[in-house]
This record gives sequence, C-alpha cells and structure tokens, in this order.
Amino acid sequence: VQLQASGGGLVQAGGSLRLSCAASGRGLSSFALGWFRQAPGKGREFVSAISWSGDYTYYADSVKGRFTISRNSATVYLQMNNLKPEDTAVYLCAADPNYVPRIPGELYDYWGQGTQVTVSS
Repeated sequence: VQLQASGGGLVQAGGSLRLSCAASGRGLSSFALGWFRQAPGKGREFVSAISWSGDYTYYADSVKGRFTISRNSATVYLQMNNLKPEDTAVYLCAADPNYVPRIPGELYDYWGQGTQVTVSS
C-alpha cells in the first residue's frame, strides 16, 4: 500500500484547508485510513480515522466539531475548518489493516510522507 498526502499550506487562524491522501495497492477495502499529526518537539498525535465504507469515523477531542473526515474509495479527505495555531504540524496519513479504524499509530502498517500545515495567529 502506498499513500500520497497533499493539501497542506499556510493559513491564518480561523481559516480552512482540505487535506487529501490517495492510497494505492491491493486489498484497500480491508484497510481503515487515518490522519495523524506531529508538531515540532512533540510526539505523534491521532487526529481522525475512517473505515473503508465510511460507517466508522473517529476524531481526537481537540478537533471534534472543526475537522471532518471523508472517503471516496481509495482517497481520504480531511476538511479542517476554524484552524488554530495549535493545529500547526506535519499531517500524515496512514493505513490500518483493520476494517474498523483504531487509534494507536503503532497499529498502522503503512504511512505517507506527510504534508505541512501552518496556522498563523
């Protein structure tokens, strides 16, 4: 499985961005896809995840009500609204070999290269 993330950029606080992650490879319908982020000097943090059919979605408390995850076949999107400076991080997409997405990053087998999101105050 290969993952290609895109859509990051520089935005002012209160603005919006939409991240995309295109997945390719075999057996994608059995994989959940998730987003994680890592800020400078901090550990990797779960953001959101979705099952293949979109019937399961999970969000970190810090992004609930502001971020929306969706999936169109092998592409997963993260719509980020009302961005805050603390959302600044490298955002990584990852594939979990489980239909129902899980939170621990250690359970994800495949990772994309990440896309930088910077929110200015």
